[in-house]
Amino acid sequence: MFKEVKKFEYITIAEAREIMEKIAKERQEKAELLFETRRALRHLRNFSKISAENARKLVEELKKLPQVGRDDLAVKIADIMPRVAEEVRVIYAKERTLTNEEIEQILEIVDKYRE
Repeated sequence: MFKEVKKFEYITIAEAREIMEKIAKERQEKAELLFETRRALRHLRNFSKISAENARKLVEELKKLPQVGRDDLAVKIADIMPRVAEEVRVIYAKERTLTNEEIEQILEIVDKYRE
């Protein structure tokens, strides 16, 4: 059985958690959750660092920066929530080298959304 991808978009771990919690709630009303569903939900809860709403706002603000710009980079930064410059450099390791000022801009925006 093949399935067709009709729409593709990057989402943060926090947004995935929100979606998965809705699915789990619906499925729990009908039957017990499958092992895979429980495990995925536990993983998302453990690794999401901010609320889905704040994650969306953070991604939008990061995409406005010229050094970020792309959805995939903004989502990765929102998922990791880097605290130091070195963590930002690791995200950009295959992309390009950022200046210290560019990294500081990213870290300042991320710090505004820390919970």
